[in-house]
Amino acid sequence: MHRNARRPGPTLTRRRFVAGLGAAAAASLLGPRAARAAYALKSPGEATVPVTTAYDLVVARGTTDVSGAVTAANTINGGTPGPTLRWREGSVVTLNVRNEMPEVTGLHWHGIILPNDMDGVPGLEFAGIAPGESYQYRFPVLQSGTYWYHSHMGYQEQKGLYGALIIDPAGRDFVEVDRDYVVMLSDWTDEDPEDIQNKTKYQSDYYNFGKRTVTSFFADVERSGLAPVMKERFHENGSRMDPSGLEAPSGDTYTYLMNGLPPDRNWTALFRPGERVRLRFINASAATYYDVRIPGLDMRVVNVHGNDVVPVAVDQFRIGVAETYDVVVRPTADRAFTIYAEDLGRSGFARGTLAPRDGMQAEIPAHDPRPLRSMADMGMQGMMGKDQIGASYPDGSRIGGIMGERSAEVTGKRNLGKLAGRQPVAKLPDGVALDDTGVEVQMAPKTITDRTRTPGDGLNFLPRRELSFSDLRSVLPAVDDRPPTRTITLKLTGNMQRMIWGFDGKKYTEVAPIDVTVGERFRLVMINETMMTHPIHLHGMWMELENGQGRHRPYLHTLSVQPSERLSALVTPVATGQWPLHCHILYHFEAGMFRTVRVLPREA
Repeated sequence: MHRNARRPGPTLTRRRFVAGLGAAAAASLLGPRAARAAYALKSPGEATVPVTTAYDLVVARGTTDVSGAVTAANTINGGTPGPTLRWREGSVVTLNVRNEMPEVTGLHWHGIILPNDMDGVPGLEFAGIAPGESYQYRFPVLQSGTYWYHSHMGYQEQKGLYGALIIDPAGRDFVEVDRDYVVMLSDWTDEDPEDIQNKTKYQSDYYNFGKRTVTSFFADVERSGLAPVMKERFHENGSRMDPSGLEAPSGDTYTYLMNGLPPDRNWTALFRPGERVRLRFINASAATYYDVRIPGLDMRVVNVHGNDVVPVAVDQFRIGVAETYDVVVRPTADRAFTIYAEDLGRSGFARGTLAPRDGMQAEIPAHDPRPLRSMADMGMQGMMGKDQIGASYPDGSRIGGIMGERSAEVTGKRNLGKLAGRQPVAKLPDGVALDDTGVEVQMAPKTITDRTRTPGDGLNFLPRRELSFSDLRSVLPAVDDRPPTRTITLKLTGNMQRMIWGFDGKKYTEVAPIDVTVGERFRLVMINETMMTHPIHLHGMWMELENGQGRHRPYLHTLSVQPSERLSALVTPVATGQWPLHCHILYHFEAGMFRTVRVLPREA
């Protein structure tokens, strides 16, 4: 079965890969690019990460103590995260991966355009790497920017199989800086991820320790009046969606990491006052969105998903699971600054320090209010009171406590309750397996809107410059400006009570692949009928987000689709084979939010 795992991948050149695609498809494969210059990627106390075309990677079991207790982990070359890989655009890379774990594995190169059998997804056109076996990935590098790599097998990614991937441009860099750092965010749990999946499936609020209380009810009444609040609570009960249920699990289960270190170990990046510093943020989490800020510094977003954008000045940005955002800062003061990444539910944070000298720290900022989804966020505008028009609002019962509460507990966790005090998950009925229930639609929103100008739940009321999808403008115009010949529409559906997720109310096993053709131009429309944000990743091709920027629309590999939102993107397939389209929240993917896009060759 795994004979393919012992055979090295085919020898590929850039010419062979691009040949036969046609001008439009080949151009779309490359994406827009600007003139660029080489730079050095450095970390404190480390030499420059070299540009290399050949790597030997060993995947194995190991241990970690990031939570404070020694526990089992998956490692790459003995560590988690794995080593930072640095390639150069225009080269051909060879990666020899040996599997020393007791189960099949495979590494996926997230956001990289490559041949299908190099994509690293076991079960499609790649058998995976069997225990004790090796596989050689070999492919041309046709792009540049910030990316990452991770396991695409079961729950291996959650337990440590991921690393950063930086690709230097072939020419001059659009972004010129003095220092360059990777800032990789991730969520770690000592629990077995499969246990987490089971718990949320049969008790969806198992990890929600911030549910609203009697105190919050009276705070809401004081803010909006009794009638609107009663109406809102009534419809929340009908939809079975707790507005505080923004993510699962949360900080009571997770330790949030920055470059593999918990908050109390304070990852540090050095600078000299006046230098321009590039920070390459990568969200390698299994299930966590972060709001990122550096109090005291302006951030300019210069690159998104590996592609240059016109710089956008922000105070804070939200980074979805699997996304990458590059920002440039220029600290002029001879002092430390906190790099602060707070989870969406305000249950914890990752943090590091930007400092002129090692050993320095800055104050950790206060927690933001925990956001609650309004009826507008959930597409229920017709059920709202007049004071609720708009978007998410802070939890009234916690504004005083949180806004005045320092995050100086450098464990990065808020005390919302302890797992030890939770009631056990109800026993599964006899004869019921985890996959017995289909992906039925629980309650569809009444209103679907374009939310590209909305930075995200809970951010509209904060006095900060927030980044939204509508701000993203590619430096260069799109290289393929053909109109689409057809539209493919997918509805994001699910059952919040059972944590069952899918597309169009169907399980992956119930639908045929979505067939498209190499070089075809189509519009992909995604409509989120659930009440959670989903980061949808399409392998093997770019999604050109239609965000009002015309030909300067951004090229993205992962689209965060907010509740009750309609997003559309233009796509040109460039390589044949079966390519996954899925939610990148690991527990949603494993619960069924997965489809296959089958790219067929063009007819002669």
